[in-house]
Amino acid sequence: MFLRTKRTFLIDDISSFKKRLLAWGQQYETIVWLDSNNHEQSYSSFDSVLAVDEFTSIKTDYLNAFEKLKEYQTYTRDYIFGYVSYDVKNDVENLQSNNFDNLNFSDIYFFQPQKLIFLKEGIVEFQYLRMIDDEIEDDFEEILAHNIHVKTSSETSEMKIRLRIHKEEYFNKVNKVIEHIHRGDIYEANFCQEFYIENATINPYETYKHLNEISEPPFGTFFKNEDLYVLSATPERYIRKQGQKVISQPIKGTAKRFVNKIEDAKIAFDLARDEKERSENIMIVDLVRNDLSKTAKKGTVTVEELCKVYSFKQVHQLISTVVSEIGEDVHPVDIIKTTFPMGSMTGAPKVSAMEIIEELEETKRGLYSGSIGYFTPEGGFDFNVIIRSILYNATTKYVSYSVGGAITAKSIPEKEYEECLLKAKAMKYVLTNT
Repeated sequence: MFLRTKRTFLIDDISSFKKRLLAWGQQYETIVWLDSNNHEQSYSSFDSVLAVDEFTSIKTDYLNAFEKLKEYQTYTRDYIFGYVSYDVKNDVENLQSNNFDNLNFSDIYFFQPQKLIFLKEGIVEFQYLRMIDDEIEDDFEEILAHNIHVKTSSETSEMKIRLRIHKEEYFNKVNKVIEHIHRGDIYEANFCQEFYIENATINPYETYKHLNEISEPPFGTFFKNEDLYVLSATPERYIRKQGQKVISQPIKGTAKRFVNKIEDAKIAFDLARDEKERSENIMIVDLVRNDLSKTAKKGTVTVEELCKVYSFKQVHQLISTVVSEIGEDVHPVDIIKTTFPMGSMTGAPKVSAMEIIEELEETKRGLYSGSIGYFTPEGGFDFNVIIRSILYNATTKYVSYSVGGAITAKSIPEKEYEECLLKAKAMKYVLTNT
């Protein structure tokens, strides 16, 4: 196990410190920033964390990806941060990803940060590798004095957003999913479409700040590795391991927010009782229960919350919480492997749904509907679902954001399209107004 020096400081203005900390972190080639935006959560270890400055890392395609990750996590026995892209499904099942890709993220990437900074209830904890622990005090003073605005060498370009699947074609594809459901091939499929901008130059830091401010999600994420960026306002946790307990919190069911409090309360009330939205959620809960049972102690898979309405700045969501207990001999990476990809982004049955959406979607999902998170030295972990996110390749100047929805037998293509536009609203707004 790699040894780290820990040092804590009390902060009076934690909001200001958070802004300066993320701005200070932009100097590094590799960054993961995770921010709860002060959401009250049943399962959390910190309010925010910044991991920077790669010491060791693993980057690979999907072939034997989970086995390679298992070896890396076992060897480091330290904090490692990174992502698993959706296409690592091809390591779990006999599947392929042949759709168009202009982002070019690797399938798996994790790194061991030299510098880790945790924020929790007004306390800042620095955890630096021993070989650089003499930098803690200087970095702390530098962060306190840092400018929250980050200069870039080029101006942002005009944003012309294009659709990979146009409206009528989207309707046709959704109807094909419904045909598969009527034939009994699947019960539900999460069908996604891409919005993209070519020859785009953006300021990732300012774009993320703006997206986070208007969304305030519980799993806000800024990721940077060289020229690749993820700017995420995801509200969804994929999976967490806390001691011997495993927690998954799938989201299925969406309704827009209203400014009028009475109208807003009514639509949240209606969402909780909407037969179609609840059936979407319950089907995925059953899938998650089945996935968790593969590593759980017998009889320990339970549903703590079913179809509870959670309200965020942009939307109301139906969220369920499914938990299990595992034995001491279960490797943490095996828990992820046996539940990946998350059911909320595939459908049920999972393999058939993934085959159908691969055939109908026009874009390789890549990191969209994959997951960013971390492992702890003790083998715990926490991972989100990459939705409501902007992905950016600064070298190819390609910006992408995708949205999707659960298609069931009761789906109406026009309403599914409207839901996609609702989910895309925040990303479109920041890209055209930052």
